[in-house]
Amino acid sequence: MSPRKKAQIAFASAVTLLALSGVAAYVSIVRLLESEELVIHSLRVQSALGDFTNAIARVGRVATAYVATGKEEFLGDFQPYLDEVPPTMQHLRDLTKDNPSQQALCERLQQSTEQRMLLFQRSIELKKKYPKDETAQVRIRQQTAPFSSVTTEITAQMREAEDALLDVRQKASAYRLKLTILILGFTFVIALALFSINYRLLSMELTARERAEHASRALSAHVMRLQDEERRKFSRELHDSLGQYLAGLKMSFSMLASDHAEDSRYFECMQLLEQCIAETRTISHLLHPPMLDVAGFATTAKWFVEGFSQRSGVEVKTNLAETPGRLPPNLELVLFRVLQESLTNIHRHSKSTKAEVALKLVAGNAVLSIRDFGSGVPPAVLARFHTHDASGVGLAGMRERVRELAGQFEISSDSSGTTVRISIPLPAAAVAADASAAD
Repeated sequence: MSPRKKAQIAFASAVTLLALSGVAAYVSIVRLLESEELVIHSLRVQSALGDFTNAIARVGRVATAYVATGKEEFLGDFQPYLDEVPPTMQHLRDLTKDNPSQQALCERLQQSTEQRMLLFQRSIELKKKYPKDETAQVRIRQQTAPFSSVTTEITAQMREAEDALLDVRQKASAYRLKLTILILGFTFVIALALFSINYRLLSMELTARERAEHASRALSAHVMRLQDEERRKFSRELHDSLGQYLAGLKMSFSMLASDHAEDSRYFECMQLLEQCIAETRTISHLLHPPMLDVAGFATTAKWFVEGFSQRSGVEVKTNLAETPGRLPPNLELVLFRVLQESLTNIHRHSKSTKAEVALKLVAGNAVLSIRDFGSGVPPAVLARFHTHDASGVGLAGMRERVRELAGQFEISSDSSGTTVRISIPLPAAAVAADASAAD
């Protein structure tokens, strides 16, 4: 299985795990919130029990104080306090309506409270009517005592029940909180591990691809060097072998000139032989011009442009900067091959009748540009070139030659024409010589 496939599986697993853990975390958080809500509900019930107990205590305290002292000031608080008891009782019943056992206790508590409140009211009425009758008050207090005990007992039972519920709910809430944290932590660790695996696999694939591209470029450079060497060798063979044979043949024909002075066929053969010699020399020089090794790029470029214009009919304007010395041989060869390929493409494809060639030395770089005024490069071809998908010995070959020297290769094209521009760094010695010449 390829690293890319493994990376895709790891990424898909991580995404799936995150999705599942997200659902699990959501469910756990919902349950956690429900547990917290139950805890809050238990606390509210306990608070309502406290409010109810306080309300009853206030009524009893005011009633007892009035009966004991007979002061009218206590009667002003009795009725308001008495009116608070039913709402607090109803609030308690509402809070415990989901708990049948608590509802049963509430029912008993309400009955006991109502009886107790009636006794408080009777005690006050007797005090008003018979201020000195202590016997009746003692009898009422004796009747009130059992209801007071029942109220205390029931509220204690309800508190114990709510305390037990609160403990269970708090433990459940703590457990769900821990479970939520555990799920999120486990998911994070596993997802991080899967993403790390995915990153490592993608890095391995990227490294392998870079190595393959480097090997491909090295192979392309090696093939081009072999190609240049074969061109040089074949050029020399044409010149030294076939060229010499043709020259010897011409000398032999020249010796027969006096015997065939009036023969038109002789002169036709001589013209054809001279054309063969000239064409052989041209092909030999185009394969690898000896002038490039002797005179350098600028002189060779002018010679090539002149011959190209004669052969193709394309008018080429040149603007070649003077260099303080010879450029490195490998740089001159790349410049010449790009010029040669570009002008050949102009003649074959652009339908342009004019072209411009310029060489400049800019900021330590040799910049060569070739421009035509034709129909432009087809968008599909240009797109493949920009995505590094071009192949063959044309555009891709030029790009690989330039890249081998750490240069940049650019093509811009539209309906008004095409411009090929390369920029190759000059060696330090050439840059220093150029700076000295400028001074």
